[in-house]
Amino acid sequence: MNQPTTLQSNASLMPGVYAVLRRAGFYLSIAYLLFLVALSISAPWVAPFSPTLQNPANVLLPAGPVYILGTDDLGRDVLSRLIWGAPLTLYGSVLAVLVACAIGLPFGLIAGFSGGWIDAAISRTIDTMLSFPAIVLAIGVTGVLGVGQTNSMIAIGIVFSPTIARLVRGQTLIGREALYVDAARCFGASNTRLIVRHILPNAVQPVIVQVTLLLATALLAEASLSFLGLGVQPPQPSWGAMLARAYHYMEIAPSQMYAPGIAILVTALTFNTLGENLRVILDPTQKRR
Repeated sequence: MNQPTTLQSNASLMPGVYAVLRRAGFYLSIAYLLFLVALSISAPWVAPFSPTLQNPANVLLPAGPVYILGTDDLGRDVLSRLIWGAPLTLYGSVLAVLVACAIGLPFGLIAGFSGGWIDAAISRTIDTMLSFPAIVLAIGVTGVLGVGQTNSMIAIGIVFSPTIARLVRGQTLIGREALYVDAARCFGASNTRLIVRHILPNAVQPVIVQVTLLLATALLAEASLSFLGLGVQPPQPSWGAMLARAYHYMEIAPSQMYAPGIAILVTALTFNTLGENLRVILDPTQKRR
């Protein structure tokens, strides 16, 4: 007779457990990102060696008291390159998302608010870009802009912009039919004021969540392009470039892949966790659930 009561009590505890885990993940994500930013700023003072200093006598050394994470194929300290690679990796991810927002936000607003042939033309362009694999399109745009981290991340931002544009367009379509927009239009508000004052603020919340998720995707895309030699160029350290060099010596020194691989994995998971928590915080229906 007591079994249903016990099952019900356990079921009632589950939302509380999920809420605690979600809150812990949110704070851990913020703490990790703050640590990463602080590490990037203090890299010149924290890194034990120069990231480009080569020592042919210490090639592919394992982890030890001097070289905590070992050395690469040119005798460079892996820990120092990992620390110096953090700001470059964060810069690339943020740049890609900023470019995506700078392109996607205005086009999404224009398409959703204008409607008609303008909306159709922008929507068909978005659908065409989304039909290509993201990494293939990024490689093509990088080939046009030129090799280098800045150009490669601008290319990734262009590839990500249709995602932002489609999201903003959907929010704009909902917002332009709202009663407060009709009321503002009756009082003589211009189209620019309607968009900036009433529609855009309500479209920002889902964009914030999407931005955090795109940061993780941009991080992986930057690592992929650097792995292919289209991103950060030697001798500058980048987690993707470090992973690419370590890949060639995987059979001799497999431990060389652990540090950049784990750094990329943890940072991408952190951005995803932050995005999921922001989605719950900013969406009242999700928060009630």
